[in-house]
Amino acid sequence: MSLPNGSSINSAPLDESEDIEPLIESDAVPPQCCSARLNMAVLMFLGFSVVYGLRVNLSVAMVAMVNTTELQPSQNSSQIHACPLPAGSKNGSDPFLQPEGIPQYPWDSETQGWLLGAFFFGYLFTQIPGGYLSDHYGGSIFLGLGVLGTAALTMFTPLAARMGPYWLFALRAMEGFGEGVTFPAMMSMWARWAPPLERSRLMTLSGSGGNFGAFVALPLTGYICQTIGWPSVFYLCGGAGCLWAIFWFAFVSSDPLTHRRISTEERDYIIKAIGPQGTGHGWSVPVLPMLLSVPLWAIIISQICSNWSYYTLLTSLPTYMNNIMHFDIKSNGFLSALPYLGAWLFSMVSGVVADRLIERKVFSITVVRKLFTLVGLLSAAAFLTAVSFAGCNHVLAVTFLTLSTTIGGATAAGVYMNQIDIAPRYAGLLLGITNTFGTIPGIVAPIATGYFTEDRTLAGWQQVFWLAAGINVAGALVFTVFGSGKIQPWAVSGEEEEADAEKDRSRSIST
Repeated sequence: MSLPNGSSINSAPLDESEDIEPLIESDAVPPQCCSARLNMAVLMFLGFSVVYGLRVNLSVAMVAMVNTTELQPSQNSSQIHACPLPAGSKNGSDPFLQPEGIPQYPWDSETQGWLLGAFFFGYLFTQIPGGYLSDHYGGSIFLGLGVLGTAALTMFTPLAARMGPYWLFALRAMEGFGEGVTFPAMMSMWARWAPPLERSRLMTLSGSGGNFGAFVALPLTGYICQTIGWPSVFYLCGGAGCLWAIFWFAFVSSDPLTHRRISTEERDYIIKAIGPQGTGHGWSVPVLPMLLSVPLWAIIISQICSNWSYYTLLTSLPTYMNNIMHFDIKSNGFLSALPYLGAWLFSMVSGVVADRLIERKVFSITVVRKLFTLVGLLSAAAFLTAVSFAGCNHVLAVTFLTLSTTIGGATAAGVYMNQIDIAPRYAGLLLGITNTFGTIPGIVAPIATGYFTEDRTLAGWQQVFWLAAGINVAGALVFTVFGSGKIQPWAVSGEEEEADAEKDRSRSIST
């Protein structure tokens, strides 16, 4: 698509030295309320709520799907074993009985770890192609089909489980394959829709749907499992995703120029604010400069480290609440969800604060991204370490886990949107690259957790939390040293170079 260029460009400051550049005047900014860009953010929020619900429902349902009477922990371990029951609980560790006719399976800890990680095997393969194609064609079709395909496949989960763990593993991998395009497509869409001074709040609002979806899905899954049986979880969640897709395809467009209901005022504002960086890239991309880009590798390494703790808790926290804390499945679902409620709220607040700091020129984009990443990762590491020392204190363990994920939500305004800072034109592709690497913990962390906790001991879970905390600290240090908020030279088009040259000539004439 062709966009205006030259003197109409009003981009966010690239670095401290450009903070004095004029931005769009506040009286020229159309209100966000009921705007097309805000409506799209809300629909994205609901879409990611659905896909994260589809992603985590197996974590809680697994407690109901497994027949624990056939699984006995090792009797030869000298480690500290399961904690006492919570106050007022009578049968927290008893087998979870399903309604009559609902099957349960004798899957050991290792099998459960592989099944919980299966989603990410498929998720790996469509991140980069999804980002590349979304940048070129626009992301709305890819995001919509990604959610719809994952939702439809989810409804086959009970059938696959009945056929055996290998079939369930394959189905979960296919779900991941379909969902892999969603986040790169989101990033690609915001590169065309989000004015620079609104990026943090719009992107954290839409992306925070993941945490909200986990918050809703975890207790709801527990309630459904206990009342009507675990198969209904997958039918209901899958149906919700299919319903969402109808609204998405009816009301969303990949860019402002093709949106049927956007006002002329809002369309012109978005196009002028973003400038040429809102155009899609061609078929060729600067592969070698990307591979040699230190800021890009800083994002990759930091996301790997951050995702390790996030995916550890996302996939394995219900198992910890069941095997160690001995909460019943309803309490398990609610308490496992609390961290994601906190992360949802904290990430949205972080997005607003980050935009304010940039808009008022308190800090440069680089400093803001590093600050929020440092706060999120180091705080999460500290509280994960505290969990390991809380032992069997149920209140402290739940409190520390909640605080760890809550404050970790600050990274949503840091490293997780840094791709659009360093290369808006290639934002979808870069998210595909960074998220592909960031998905590796989703595969390895549940398997490692299953290995450490094979004997279902408190000591094994302590090792899980220590490892996650250490990896978080490493990620914080890497991004603090090597991260950047500047647009990289390889991401600047010839059109922008001409506009910058024209600006320089204007400055020299005026002086």
